[in-house]
Amino acid sequence: MKALKSMRLQIGVFGRTNVGKSSLLNRITNQEISIVSEIAGTTTDVVEKSMELLPVGPVTFLDTAGLDDYSYLGEKRIEKTMKIVNRIDTAVIVCDFNGLGDCEKKLINKFDELKIPYLVLENKCDIKKTEIEGVDNVLYTSVKKDEKLIFKFKEAMVKLLPDDFVNSPKIAGDLIPEKSTVILVIPIDKEAPKGRIILPQVQTIRDLLDSNCMTYVVKESELNEAIKNLKTPPSLVITDSQAFRQVSEIVPENIPLTSFSIIFARLKGNLDEFINGAKAIDKLQDGDMVLILESCTHHAIEDDIGRVKIPNLLRKKTGKNLVIRNYAGHDFPDVKGYKLIIHCGACMTNRREVLSRILIANRNGIPITNYGIVISYCLGILPRAVKIFLK
Repeated sequence: MKALKSMRLQIGVFGRTNVGKSSLLNRITNQEISIVSEIAGTTTDVVEKSMELLPVGPVTFLDTAGLDDYSYLGEKRIEKTMKIVNRIDTAVIVCDFNGLGDCEKKLINKFDELKIPYLVLENKCDIKKTEIEGVDNVLYTSVKKDEKLIFKFKEAMVKLLPDDFVNSPKIAGDLIPEKSTVILVIPIDKEAPKGRIILPQVQTIRDLLDSNCMTYVVKESELNEAIKNLKTPPSLVITDSQAFRQVSEIVPENIPLTSFSIIFARLKGNLDEFINGAKAIDKLQDGDMVLILESCTHHAIEDDIGRVKIPNLLRKKTGKNLVIRNYAGHDFPDVKGYKLIIHCGACMTNRREVLSRILIANRNGIPITNYGIVISYCLGILPRAVKIFLK
């Protein structure tokens, strides 16, 4: 009944201590979700609140600790605040009549570098108003006293919305004509949650339904029979990456084939970047370090795709003694020294975070790719798996 967190607009709220960040969030959400106090440093960890912000749509606000928090734990709080920048789609910088200081200007430089649109909200204008120069989007208000605050805030945020949020990209529906037939191959293995299917598969089904496509969901063991039962060949077959080899042997060459992980590489990241990144696999040497990034923490199973299957494929493909490390969660580790980064399908995070990770990889000169691309590359079927995207 609720929009997924990864599909919500992520709005970061930043500013110095006691400028009114938490008061703004409480006012916008109409809930006391952030503690408001005259004592500096009241907000410690990042506070998240998901809501429907009409007419923007589903959003998640991230209320951060003060940028000038010099308390005992202030340095670690600010460190957490800065890490949030890589996750957000838009930002709100709250200040008061003292205007923008060095910490806000440093943050603005970071937003400009990452191309994150932002709004500067000057609070406490009922006491004193200071003109903010050099910033295109400024809202002058009083969070506690401005009766039209919510309307003004929504109007300002609509102007900042990223194009890919306003014009929500398709997952797979734009790859085929309307009313096409699509077969989804979903293995029921150790990674399949009992009684349900995983998130990318659910989202793909919904996307195809929204595109008026006819969708057939089968296991790999029933795929051949499913194709034979159709009067006309399907316009597309999408498989779980782990069944790629078996499925590619069953599906005739004239039927387009790809994987859930590859279509999410396009949706959540940059497909061309990931395809190019996979080429680095052939250049890996003994002792080279490979980083496998997972967006969410999960219980690793016996045959885990990121911790067992992909490492085994890499070692078999390269014939090299590689040093492979896994890292899970939103934080981004130090990537220096790695020769390749492999990202998961990113079903539990937003596109902004994946793009920021690609940017960090590029800045360090490290190729980056993703699960589905790596698997198809190691199996020798990457050209076929991405052919439908190259039309």
